[in-house]
This record gives sequence, C-alpha cells and structure tokens, in this order.
Amino acid sequence: MTEARERSHGAARAPARPRAVRGAKDAAERAADGLAQLVTHRLEGVSAVCRSEDDGWIVDIDVLELARIPDTTSLLATYQVELDANGELLQYRRTARYRRGAQDQ
Repeated sequence: MTEARERSHGAARAPARPRAVRGAKDAAERAADGLAQLVTHRLEGVSAVCRSEDDGWIVDIDVLELARIPDTTSLLATYQVELDANGELLQYRRTARYRRGAQDQ
C-alpha cells in the first residue's frame, strides 16, 4: 500500500501535460490569462476569437490603458494574442489604440 501511495504522489509531482484548447471560450480565457500576466492594464473584454491556420487561436482583447474622467475619454487598446493548439501564448501585440467614446471608422 505504501508503494502505491508513493507512485501516486510521484505522479502528482510530474509536470502536467498541456491540455488542448476546447473551443473559443477556452481560447479566450487562456489568452486573457496569459495577457494579464504580461501587461499591467485592466482587461475590458474579448472582442474576437478565431482559429489560426496552424490549429492555434487568435484572440483580440480590449484593454484599458489610461482611465480618464469622463470615462468616455479613457484610452483603450486592442491586443491580438496568438495561442498554439495547446493554449500556450506564442505572441501578442497591440493592434489599435482608441478613445472609449470614439466610433468605429
């Protein structure tokens, strides 16, 4: 019984294998978690999720970069986050910066 217990404890210490992304919601959550670890700004939400050509994911996340009063003049940015098929963050970049109250052009 002790031997079985040791084996189960040893397995718990082994590094976990990456779990494949299970849909757009999972991809969005993983991208947001990864980006939050890299930027200090508050994440506002996900504005797009799509599959990439290599079975990964591309997720656009809106971020509050500069809070102002009134709120409609705050500066936001959209970051594009690329994940591999296992949900690991490969790269990110800021693709747009805009005022909260600005209309799409």
